[in-house]
Amino acid sequence: MSESFFHSLMNPKSIAIVGASNNPMKMGTMHALSILKDGFKGTFYPVHPTEKIVLGHPAVKSPLDLPEVPDLAMFVLPSQYLLPVFEAFGKLGTKYAIVITAGFNEAGEEGADLEEQLKALAKKYNIRFVGPNCMGIVNREISLNTSVSPIVGKPGKLGLISQSGTYVAQTIDYLKKRGIRLSKAVSVGNEADINIIDVLEYLGEDDQTTAISMYIESIRDAKRFLQVARKITPHKPVVAQYIGGSEAGGRAGLSHTGAMAGKDYLYDGLFKQAGIIRVYSVEDLYGIGWAFATQPKIKGNRIGIITNSGGPGSAIADTCDGNGCTMPSFSKELQAKIKPLIPAHAPCGNPVDLTFALDMKVMTHTIPDLVMKSGEVDGIVLHGAMSTGFLSAVFPHLSELMPGVTIEDMIKGATKDLTDSVRVPFKNNIPMTVSSFFDRSDQYTKEYEDNDIPVFDSPEKAAHAISALVEYKGIQDRKSYQPPLELTPNDTALQILKQATKNNQNNLDEYDAKRLLASYGIPVPNEVLCHNKKDAFEAAQKIGFPVVVKACDSSILHKTDLGLVHLHISDQQSLLSAYQEIQKFAGKPVAVLVGEMIRGQREFLSGIMLDEQFGHCVAFGVGGIFTEAINDVTYRIAPMSDAESEEMVNDIKSEKLLSLYRGMPAVNIKSLATILSTLSKLPFIHDEIKEVDINPIMICGAEPVAVDALIVLK
Repeated sequence: MSESFFHSLMNPKSIAIVGASNNPMKMGTMHALSILKDGFKGTFYPVHPTEKIVLGHPAVKSPLDLPEVPDLAMFVLPSQYLLPVFEAFGKLGTKYAIVITAGFNEAGEEGADLEEQLKALAKKYNIRFVGPNCMGIVNREISLNTSVSPIVGKPGKLGLISQSGTYVAQTIDYLKKRGIRLSKAVSVGNEADINIIDVLEYLGEDDQTTAISMYIESIRDAKRFLQVARKITPHKPVVAQYIGGSEAGGRAGLSHTGAMAGKDYLYDGLFKQAGIIRVYSVEDLYGIGWAFATQPKIKGNRIGIITNSGGPGSAIADTCDGNGCTMPSFSKELQAKIKPLIPAHAPCGNPVDLTFALDMKVMTHTIPDLVMKSGEVDGIVLHGAMSTGFLSAVFPHLSELMPGVTIEDMIKGATKDLTDSVRVPFKNNIPMTVSSFFDRSDQYTKEYEDNDIPVFDSPEKAAHAISALVEYKGIQDRKSYQPPLELTPNDTALQILKQATKNNQNNLDEYDAKRLLASYGIPVPNEVLCHNKKDAFEAAQKIGFPVVVKACDSSILHKTDLGLVHLHISDQQSLLSAYQEIQKFAGKPVAVLVGEMIRGQREFLSGIMLDEQFGHCVAFGVGGIFTEAINDVTYRIAPMSDAESEEMVNDIKSEKLLSLYRGMPAVNIKSLATILSTLSKLPFIHDEIKEVDINPIMICGAEPVAVDALIVLK
């Protein structure tokens, strides 16, 4: 049973609409026709100031004249007339609304003020509403369609949430041609009240919806989004397309729905942390979402390829290989069963290439069934199933050899019972995606799509879809989310921050920064803060040469470029020279930090940044002086658990640096992850901390050491 309030809005027994008329060119009329013509069985009430009958239904002038309180009110009228009518429904007692009307926050200062007034009225009368500036909702379970485009046919299993109305209202024909059927769809518009997180929570609970696709231009509450998504993605796949990470995309989103776009790399990290599959086109949003909605869950990453052409087979193999899949060679026993079914010269080791064989039953039923039953694959990509579409394409040539035979005769003769073929993946509980260059004019494409087998118009797209199923298996195999262990403020850190605040410092010097980190168990070098040459000599002797000598002053943030860092100091004379050079280049007397020389060839970075939209975020990546050039950094939302931190460590592109590498031992991943999870909690127990930068984290043997650190204060 659904727990979300949104269940009531999606299942009204009565709907009143303001803005519908008998003019077919009016938008309100189009919305009303969708409600009336697409099968909604509830009561329909038009509200119109002058017309007494609207689309065959008695109309009232005011909501207050309605014979009952409608469950749902829809508004499709100019924004300047909206508020009084909206308030009338509030007085009547209606608790749910859809505001199609545009001209609010997305339209500038006046529109933003109007939106605030709308929100105030909704709060006053306890009305929850979708919009404004949206295209409505779809609930195929009760044949409810409030958008402008007709939706007919049987319901599907894919739920859609969109911050673009177009992707709910104008894609109906596009989806129909691809056999993709929605369960529920919601255009959220400006999200003045109900937002995408509310809808995500609802679809996560909805039994009819087996997968969710989301078109996103902005997430206003990243913390709650993450919290809700974490509950859903372990048992229901979520696919998301984010638009707005570029400057141009951000501007478009702001004018489109009034949404403030965020940094693309933070959204990338958020999706990974939430267990959401990210896609980069609306085509994949629907196509991969449909594969998730319809196919059995994949049990591993072994993919079988069945094709009637070598080129597509190679393209499938290449795409799968680049996306975490393997294409195992079939066993001798399996090959022996396949060999008699295909031409003598055709390969059968995986891919199975029938090389233009026209026995489609062998290709689409016999061989896939054999391969699935063998236990040697976890999924199949099939390319080249075709019949009536192919015959239609070649008929102009064939007709010369068959006088008197029409194309209709040929298609009728070629039409077969494909029941066995379309049952293969479900009978064996193994997913299958199909690639075909023929659309629904071909019987195979039509039958596959009508029986919940996704068909893509290229081999690479079909392979990408099966790879997404494998990616989701990795998400399901993750450790169950556990909230981060609490971190308790300690006296050392409190005293350091108290003194810095008293001194009006913008940041801690390196010595205090590393003392603070060390107080929470983050490994740092053995170091001594020195205020004169004598102290520096004594510190070096105590630590043992070679040592590092650095300027240490909270006003100096970037020391290396200024000649304020000296490495590999091996004797007293070199120490004296380094000390003097630091005083010279600093331009004022400064303390120096004398520390042990940490040796290691692998350098990483970690840090905390404060983002206006997402709050505190964690960064981890390849560090050192080439950080900007390599640009291999991944991000997550703080705070993080140890399991999330470990996953983050393994997310960098240069993950080979973490394993046995050129005689160096594998990095202690757990120690690195502990540094990240500890860092992620610091701003939440010390409000003074704005940002933290540790670069580099040197790997000494297998263990990470924070060699340099900067803590920026608010």
